[in-house]
Amino acid sequence: MGVLIVTGTGTEVGKTVVTAAVAATALAAGRSVAVLKPAQTGVAPGEPGDAAEVARLAGPVTTAELARYPDPLAPATAARRAGREPVRPAEVAEAARKLAARHDLVLVEGAGGLLVRFDAVGGTLADVAGLLGAPVLVVARAGLGTLNDTELTVRELRARGLTPLGVVIGSRPAEPDLAARCNLTDLPAVTGTPLLGSVPEGAGRRPPAEFRTTAPRWLAPGLGGCWEGDAGAE
Repeated sequence: MGVLIVTGTGTEVGKTVVTAAVAATALAAGRSVAVLKPAQTGVAPGEPGDAAEVARLAGPVTTAELARYPDPLAPATAARRAGREPVRPAEVAEAARKLAARHDLVLVEGAGGLLVRFDAVGGTLADVAGLLGAPVLVVARAGLGTLNDTELTVRELRARGLTPLGVVIGSRPAEPDLAARCNLTDLPAVTGTPLLGSVPEGAGRRPPAEFRTTAPRWLAPGLGGCWEGDAGAE
């Protein structure tokens, strides 16, 4: 994987923390890592965005952000409201290629879900993955309702001829309910893709040094970690 696209099944699913865990695990293995955030929304100028949060948690990664819009909305809408040019998939792909020429791994973190629009003509993160021929990691919620969201995301990837690398649970509670326990078995069954990790709830609030040493335990070998599945599946 020179470039890995990281998408969510929606907003607030733990995408940035999962991106940080993947970055920390790669750094621990001696790989150079870049993190590209095509469009950061809802963050004021000078404030740290998602890419900066990945660097804070994971360690010395190269960060890049192509555009920033103040409103916490989909990038296309936020760009329109701000009266600024939107980010387009071709620009994102070109930036990722340049970073890939100088790094072992480039993580491209989207905004929200796979089909959130970057521009008025409908460009999305899925289009970026297509231009790059890059696999896509899907970050999903742990509990009730996640099966539908995750299956729809994976189906859309396959319909576009893209490669879903697998699914990572972005925020797994310390005391999972019945749905969260069953989903450990059901997510790979309904998507036909492997479950590649499970990040504990609140992982992003851990001290960075602790985050970096424990991150490989949350990710499966397919992402360079040593996670072999959570106990308690039903």
